[in-house]
Amino acid sequence: MAASTVTANGRSDVISDAEAPLLNDVVRAPSTSAAGPPSDQNPAAGSVEMAERFAYYGISANLVSYLTGPLGQSTARAAANVNAWSGTAFLSPLLGAFIADSYLGKYRTIVFASLLYILNGTEMEPDLTNESEGISAISHDTYIGPSAEMMITMQFQGLGFLSLSAALQHSDKTHSPPQLQIIFFFSSLYLVALAQGGHKPCLQAFGAEQFDDSDQDECKAKSSFFNWWNFCLCASVLVGLLVLSYIQDNMSWELGFGIPCIVMCLALIVFVLGSFTYRFQLFSGQRNPFFRIGRVFFELARNWRVRNNNAVLSVEVDSRYEKNPEFLKIRKRTLRLINSDTKSLLRFVGKGLLEPNNSKDIEDAKTILRLLPICLTCLVYSTVYSQSTTFFTKQGATMDRHITASFQLPAASLQSFTAASLVLFIPIYERVLVPVARALTRKPTGISLLQRVGTGVFLSVISMTVAGFVENKRLKVALEHGLVDSPGETIPMSVLWLGPQYLVLGIADVFTLVGLQEFVYDQIPGDLKSMGLAISLGVLGTGSFLSGFIVSVIDWVTGSGGGAHQSWFSSNLNRAHLDYFYWLLAGLSACSCVLFVYLARSYVYSQINEAKEDAEIFPRPICKQKS
Repeated sequence: MAASTVTANGRSDVISDAEAPLLNDVVRAPSTSAAGPPSDQNPAAGSVEMAERFAYYGISANLVSYLTGPLGQSTARAAANVNAWSGTAFLSPLLGAFIADSYLGKYRTIVFASLLYILNGTEMEPDLTNESEGISAISHDTYIGPSAEMMITMQFQGLGFLSLSAALQHSDKTHSPPQLQIIFFFSSLYLVALAQGGHKPCLQAFGAEQFDDSDQDECKAKSSFFNWWNFCLCASVLVGLLVLSYIQDNMSWELGFGIPCIVMCLALIVFVLGSFTYRFQLFSGQRNPFFRIGRVFFELARNWRVRNNNAVLSVEVDSRYEKNPEFLKIRKRTLRLINSDTKSLLRFVGKGLLEPNNSKDIEDAKTILRLLPICLTCLVYSTVYSQSTTFFTKQGATMDRHITASFQLPAASLQSFTAASLVLFIPIYERVLVPVARALTRKPTGISLLQRVGTGVFLSVISMTVAGFVENKRLKVALEHGLVDSPGETIPMSVLWLGPQYLVLGIADVFTLVGLQEFVYDQIPGDLKSMGLAISLGVLGTGSFLSGFIVSVIDWVTGSGGGAHQSWFSSNLNRAHLDYFYWLLAGLSACSCVLFVYLARSYVYSQINEAKEDAEIFPRPICKQKS
């Protein structure tokens, strides 16, 4: 006898007797585990993300020191290279989200990305799809894991190309390393950035899917998920910054780059062992979400010259819906949502209605477009965020870093101030500020998501202003002690002076970075959740590229290329003017803060649940333009 299963859109599919045993093993409802009964949230996904953050920041934190040290690059060039790599690492999740949501699913994408982190360029290409034949059309995230033999084989492939490239030290320290070594290093480095693209959008979305929205207790717990997720990540980042930066500065670079690979190996094993307790989302059977949204934008671009100010949308519906009270209520609500949009946006996206697109596709496209202005105003914030891994570190390297007479704090470990402020402030925000704000505003979240993001943008202005004054004082101390032309000498000024700018930036991250993730995840259509998290990371990536561009332009204008004075980013930081650069960023941040407030006040939150109801009741519309 043939079995049947019901997909998320209510359509019943007939399954053959041969396929039924396979379904019994791997396909479960979204609130159940692969093993069968409902299970508690498995922390294994979080452990992989913690290991990934440990590895990523273990590499990125001290990267500018490696580029200016063993690779012999100038400060400005090293900062630009770090920004370019960081930008690629934060933009690659867009590709990872596309692959996950369209083809592999989140689980398989996480496994492949972990392998890329570990192997870092080896030619192994494990096949995770051989056993999925006949059921991949039903669930993207169905567990089909690698065998134990395959896992053991992968563990002993080595520590990766990155640690190998660091081990290839050339003997002549007076010249730059061979070009081949530099190419090898950057190729390995960008493979790490590509691997992050599979991790970042999938692990967090996969973790959020472990909560059952139909369960009241789990739904309440999910509201705190993003805060505590980032709390755990910052704890792992804190350990990575303190431990790995010390190893890289005092022991060896190859060991400092190799340890993250070992940690990723262990985390991948833990993740795979927990596979039968995860909750997997069933594939809804709908069209590819990227292609259906892309079709709307394609039609929009094709019809952009068409005048449709007086266009009337006519939706042909089945006669059985005409007298349905629920249908009439939803139609009124849909018209209300359309009227709440700005007229220009409606006319702009409405050009996609000139072709027979689904009404849900149009609404999803409008939702994405309405997110873009908010995200663009956060670009300056992400530019500020980029300074903590570049110039902040170089500043600290010139200052007195002794904690005791015999122990000197690694310059890169100063970034632990940011991670520590996140670890300390998130519980305060979650347990103190949110309940107080909830009592005052009567909102479940205390303050709105955009208010949270805007608070962090404002704090970035304070962070850059403080950073400018601290750098100005550092330059005065160097001048007073006659160290302006002695860049190798330690300036008698405690590195703890940099603490406030790190701490304020860390608190800003709690508001803006975490808030932006939650905001985009909340507003993005249901089948594009991975893309939503990738968009929030893409803001950081674009900001990193913007930072590199600004640094390059200012270096050219103020240096030998465009003027007679010393560059703001001179390799001798005692003659540079990072204080001017920080104050410039503070001014740009203030302008972006004003623009953000203006856009946030006019933003209308999307009602995702209502849009889902519309998609279920509305049939496929036929849209025409009437004169």
